[in-house]
Amino acid sequence: MHVFCPKIADTRAVEKKFGIHLHQFTKWEMGRYTRLRNLKYFFYPVFLQRMVAAAARETHFDLIFSIHAIAAVAAGKLKKQLQTPAVMNFPDLLTGFMETWPGHHAPRPLVETLKRYEISLPTRYDVNGVLAVSDALADYFIQRGYPRERILPIYYGYDADWFPFRAQRPMKTPQVVVMHGSFDAHHLGEIALGAIRHVTRERPGTIFRFVGKRTEPLDSFLRRAEREIPGFKGEATGFVPYTEVAKHLLDASAGIVPYEESAGTHCAFVAKIVEYVASGLPTVATPLESIRRYFGNDPMVIFSKFDGEDFGRGIVEWLDRPAAAWESYAAKSSARVQAELDWRPLCHKAIDFTERMTAAQRRPR
Repeated sequence: MHVFCPKIADTRAVEKKFGIHLHQFTKWEMGRYTRLRNLKYFFYPVFLQRMVAAAARETHFDLIFSIHAIAAVAAGKLKKQLQTPAVMNFPDLLTGFMETWPGHHAPRPLVETLKRYEISLPTRYDVNGVLAVSDALADYFIQRGYPRERILPIYYGYDADWFPFRAQRPMKTPQVVVMHGSFDAHHLGEIALGAIRHVTRERPGTIFRFVGKRTEPLDSFLRRAEREIPGFKGEATGFVPYTEVAKHLLDASAGIVPYEESAGTHCAFVAKIVEYVASGLPTVATPLESIRRYFGNDPMVIFSKFDGEDFGRGIVEWLDRPAAAWESYAAKSSARVQAELDWRPLCHKAIDFTERMTAAQRRPR
């Protein structure tokens, strides 16, 4: 397997561990937190296509598999150029998240154009198959004309080894409400602020813990909460390795997913809610379509309206509810998540689907 990707550390060790050959992009820094990220994302597919095409002159490729929307642009063009089957994986509707960005950063006409282009990729290049993160995202591709039978909704996903179920949660005073993630602009907005305001007023002393890299949106949010909410108590851990995130959930009373509404968030199958439920942590979330379809009947999740006050009431409900009232079904919810959403069964499903979609169209060596 040949993997084309941005530069990573410990190249030799990674290649040896996974039995792959890495082709690393080194023209400029790539990553979630890099400067001028959006501009770099725009040009990256051009160079990625050239890298793969050059490697294809030396190595026969049986399949092109893109792992996100940016790489899908290159994959679609390479399918035609190399006459090779291609499968696109969409872990989100990337441009849909931009709907909640400030207008001066993301003018709405531009966002709508980019969103239409992203949704058109499978049909535009007639790829062999599509892995969509959720049914909500799959619906967009179907509406654009891509065949339903060539789409597999594949709900992401967590590593069960690092988020074990905790049958009994220690009761900490004051109580802790936790959120972890990448803390981009769409993660923290008026809903989160309104929820914190309500909880701080109704349950003074409650601590809000944010687990993850301290981004500008997070720092800006914390400054605003300290300025506008009397008695606000917040913690920010800074970057935490994935393998250690669960440690910061242990003493929490509730986990939260206060995402603002957009096409991107409705399509996202938010990993943090999976990890909360797997850990046995009561959760409050806004009614994002993708996670509501999956967790709608799960007793460990309260869905609020897209409203901060209502979200805050959901948090208070969990803070007030005795553990004895929910621990009996927490294990069942955790077991379901582990059986269906651990990376191992998900990867098997993805591989089986990809092989079915491309088996008849691979060209002979």
